[in-house]
Amino acid sequence: MNLKNLLQKYKNGEVGIDDTQACIRSMGYIPVCDVANIDTFRKHRTGIMEAVLAEGKTPEDILEIAKAQIEATGRVLITRLNEDQASCLENEFGSERIDWGIHHRTAAVHDGTTIVKTGGVVAIISAGTADIDVAEEARMTAAEMGCETVKIYDVGVAGLHRLLNEVKNLESEPDAVVVAAGREGTLPTVVSSLFDIPVIGLPVSTGYGIGAKGEAALYSMLQSCSVLSVVNIDAGFVAGSFAGRIANTVAAAREQTDSVVIENQQG
Repeated sequence: MNLKNLLQKYKNGEVGIDDTQACIRSMGYIPVCDVANIDTFRKHRTGIMEAVLAEGKTPEDILEIAKAQIEATGRVLITRLNEDQASCLENEFGSERIDWGIHHRTAAVHDGTTIVKTGGVVAIISAGTADIDVAEEARMTAAEMGCETVKIYDVGVAGLHRLLNEVKNLESEPDAVVVAAGREGTLPTVVSSLFDIPVIGLPVSTGYGIGAKGEAALYSMLQSCSVLSVVNIDAGFVAGSFAGRIANTVAAAREQTDSVVIENQQG
């Protein structure tokens, strides 16, 4: 239950003051299975929902955390899943209650609660197929924040014509773009040079040799001669959150401007 609905129930006399106080306190965080204190009120506080990093957790821990988060908010985003963890979620919740990313590394588990659309639009671009898992983490994060997402995958600079042929997919005029790239990490610079919207470089730990594990991609993006922001290596959740925050801010401003125009026309 969100805070607005809770206060409305209190106003209508459906819940008492003690129950209301207890519920508000529980919105801060909930201890789960001795390993987690999930921040159930984060979305109301920051605009970015709590997410579960699957790494370092047992399938059973993830299951208990997911149940607690869903009970509190209706949805939970889980990232960096392995096969055993993903299978555990599938067995417990079934396919109808899980929105999967490609390769099942990221999952949004829910009780039927739908995402409230904000009007923001985020494009996600990957240089190669090896970058898709991290790109999907960013895409699903932005989607959980209410954004429409447009994905353009496997359009790296080794075959730049692929990106140029996909430009039509950006006709929806995204408010922000996340570009995931490993190896030499050139693609975000190219994208930033072509479009007049914020670009977020997402270095990916693909590649080998002297610049392995995403280091060359990170350095390349930080040294970009076109303007872009850069997140840490493999930080798909951070990139998606940043893009979602930009897109939602732009969407809110766009809605306010449209309302003013309508009022002026009516006046």
